[in-house]
Amino acid sequence: MIGQSPAFVKVTQFIEKIAGCDAPVLIEGETGTGKELAARAIHESGARRDRPFVPINCRAIPDTLIENELFGHERDSCSGAQSKCPNLIAHARSGTLFLDEVDALSPKAQVTLLRFFQDQEYLPLGGGTARSAKVRIIIASNRNLGYLAEKGEFRLDLLFRLKIMYLTLPPLRERQGDAALLADYFLRECSARFNRGNKTLHPNTVAWFDKYSWPGNIRELENLIYREYLLADEPVINIASLAPTLVERRSGFDRRLPELNGLSFTEAKNRAIAAFEQYYLAEAMIRAHGNVTRAASLVGKDRRAFGKLLKKHSMSKNKLFLEH
Repeated sequence: MIGQSPAFVKVTQFIEKIAGCDAPVLIEGETGTGKELAARAIHESGARRDRPFVPINCRAIPDTLIENELFGHERDSCSGAQSKCPNLIAHARSGTLFLDEVDALSPKAQVTLLRFFQDQEYLPLGGGTARSAKVRIIIASNRNLGYLAEKGEFRLDLLFRLKIMYLTLPPLRERQGDAALLADYFLRECSARFNRGNKTLHPNTVAWFDKYSWPGNIRELENLIYREYLLADEPVINIASLAPTLVERRSGFDRRLPELNGLSFTEAKNRAIAAFEQYYLAEAMIRAHGNVTRAASLVGKDRRAFGKLLKKHSMSKNKLFLEH
């Protein structure tokens, strides 16, 4: 984890505090803010540092396999099971179990986890004896779980069970000066990995970093630096000429307010709202890499309502990402 902004320092200080206790931790933050890095920092600063750190992406596990993946199964417990199957919880072995994108779990999977979190005991599929896990639980989500619980999309009792220690990672746009430090680190990584010499950033580019909104946060910055490093023919990389219009080129919509002079209050208001909706929708789609369902989830709207807004402004995935 790299940074020196007040927002970053506050997070690192809190990580040091919660690493010393063994309570469950909930990490929330936008996509690309480094939630897994924060989880690893908590693990490596705590008493379990010498034990495994096991990351699990909940969105990648089908609902029908959640129990099998987490708890394993005994021989002959299901069709084709000719031997015992190791499970992720056992693999953690008194270490840390990191559940990323926990908001993606179905209601059935949430019940399964709640039962496990209550006493940290589980039964392998087909097994008759309860087993103890004794792992530290860290979960992460890029959505507000409290808001999802209010909507009935996440179990409130599970949230209460997990939300003992709570950490919110700031987006890169709120970390003044950190983008330049991170970019320098990524440039050194590129030099070591691709062996194409050391390269630096032009001062205009560094100045722009703190003005850009970074909808993809650190992940977007990393991808940008890797791309520009590989494409640059000179030792000094200057992307400032592209930077001010990066979002506009990717989305097809101007982030500036429309001209409102000479309009009635109602007309001006409607035009300003339309401009805001277009820009907001475009950034949501960029953050979700064109996935409408995920974009709707990120901004807390129903998919159908989000789709209607896209249709209202004639915004399609193809149009948004034509130049991406």
